[in-house]
This record gives sequence, structure tokens and C-alpha cells, in this order.
Amino acid sequence: MELYYHPHLVPNIFLFVERKCFPDWTIQRSTISFHDLTFVIDGRASYYINGVRYNVEAGDLIYVPGGSVREAHTFKSCPMHAFPFNFFWAPPHNDIRLPFGVVTKRMITKEIMGYIREFNQVWMSKQPFYLIQSRAIFELILHRLLSNYARQSSMQVDPRIKKLIAYITESYAEPLKIGDLAERVKLNPVYLGKLFKESTGSTFKEFLNRIRINNAEMMLADGDFTVTETAERCGFQDISYFSNLFKEMKGYPPSAVRKLAEG
Repeated sequence: MELYYHPHLVPNIFLFVERKCFPDWTIQRSTISFHDLTFVIDGRASYYINGVRYNVEAGDLIYVPGGSVREAHTFKSCPMHAFPFNFFWAPPHNDIRLPFGVVTKRMITKEIMGYIREFNQVWMSKQPFYLIQSRAIFELILHRLLSNYARQSSMQVDPRIKKLIAYITESYAEPLKIGDLAERVKLNPVYLGKLFKESTGSTFKEFLNRIRINNAEMMLADGDFTVTETAERCGFQDISYFSNLFKEMKGYPPSAVRKLAEG
């Protein structure tokens, strides 16, 4: 799940409403630059995303990522009642997508509805610092959605991939190659690469690098090793590559973690 590995994402919500649709309600066809996360709590509607029609009803979660062509209308006989959140990820991360499909069933729990009602009160009252408070509530909503999604997804992961994930987590410092892993589970390397991506949302190399960088951050925070020693102990032979990758993934250089540990 790509989002899981981006701890610096900040949602900037610019539109939220309790949408009780009139029978002739529509969204005109357009390409959106923002992310649309809509919770349907009653009624029905049809959404057209990138030319594909999706019928939605009470209990459905709608997710339309930025860059999509969006169009919608409600059913006149059963107008939709929904809570849409329109937001951008703070730069430079707006291209990061949530892992949901356009329509996800059975994702709106009582807990999430409680957060939505709380968000609605904060958003409507517009008390001092309401944007900070509303963002915090929205992040709780995202956390619950993603936690539920991750739990459901983990139940569907191929057991061979689970076995390799456990092995990578234990042996990340070794010079791991996908060909060697493929031999361990008796799969073709190309097929394993595809299966790994489908199961984890990441390529083998991306996954391995994240494990290595996360462990490197913990080692640096302990203050027992230099940046060079840490890189070597986490499987990196090129210190420059390690430093650049660390900064790209964490948003700050490894030396900053080391200095903090020393201070």
C-alpha cells in the first residue's frame, strides 16, 4: 500500500458539505485536480469516472483521485445523501493515491460516522484554529479507513509473499536479489515480481529499501553508529546512494538524525 510509506502526507481540505441531493442533482463532467472522498449514507447515485459507470448506494465509500474525469447524477426516485471531502495533499505529494477503488463496500463504520459528525460540527462552527482541528479529525478518518483496508488486504496476501516478507524483514542487511527469493518459493522471478507488487503495492526493490531505511533511522536515532556504519549494516555499499535515498524517503538527511541523537 503506497500511502503507508509516506509519513509526511498532509491533507488540505477545501470543501466539505452534508450533501442532501435534490432529484435533479448532477456533477458536470470535468477533470479534477483534487481528491474526492465521499461517504454515501442514504439514497443512490451514478458516478462516471474516466468513462466507467459506478452505481453507488448507502454504505458505499467513493474515492476519485486527482487527475480523474468525474461526472455524476443522483437517482430521482432515491436522491443521494452523502458527506464529500475534497482535498489536496500538501506539495509535493498530491499525486499519491489512496489505495481504494472508485467504490468500496462496507467501509463506513459507526466509529467513522462519529468522526464525520464531529468534523461537520467543527467545520460549520469555524471557531479559532478550526482548520487544524478539522484536519486532525479527517486524519483520524483516514487512519481508520486505511487500518480497516490494511487488515482486509493482509488476509488476502499470498502465503508465499507473507513468507518472503518475513524473510526480508529478518535478512534486509544481506545482498538480497529477487532471483534468490524466487528460488526460495519456487517461482519464476518475473512472476514473483508481479505477485509481490500486487500483494504489497510496491516492487521488491522499493519494499527492501523501505525496510532498510526504516532500520537505518532507528540505528541512527540510537546514536551508536555513524552514518557510514549504519549504511553498511543496513545493506548499502554506496554511502551517497544511501544518503540520497534516505532524504527522499524521510524528508531529511541521515546526518540530521545522527546530530539529534548526539545532542
